[in-house]
Amino acid sequence: MNGVPTIAVIHRPKYDDWSLPKGKLDRDEGFRHAALREVEEETGCHARLLRFAGASLYRVDVRPKLVLYWHMNVEECRAFEPNREVDRLEWLPPRDAFARLAHPGERRILRRSLAVGPTNLAR
Repeated sequence: MNGVPTIAVIHRPKYDDWSLPKGKLDRDEGFRHAALREVEEETGCHARLLRFAGASLYRVDVRPKLVLYWHMNVEECRAFEPNREVDRLEWLPPRDAFARLAHPGERRILRRSLAVGPTNLAR
């Protein structure tokens, strides 16, 4: 897209929202490995971590949830296959991704990321 990175934004039917790819840690899994695994599961893309982009802390029911975000580059993508967790994937320019994101914490992460360099998940 003319040198402008695009951001992976996913639609989650369970919540009917648009968000950045993210997920839960598996047992004995580190944050970096979990980020790469979840991105691949939710987008079909194998990515390479670049640097830390920020964190978001919020509650899900009564439990706190910590999400760490990373700048990544896509190495390879297979065709996206909708599933019960993620039914749509869109690659958007930063301004459109910002407008599409449902959660203020994710918009804040994206805004800060764009101010300092490459985006969270770009190709």
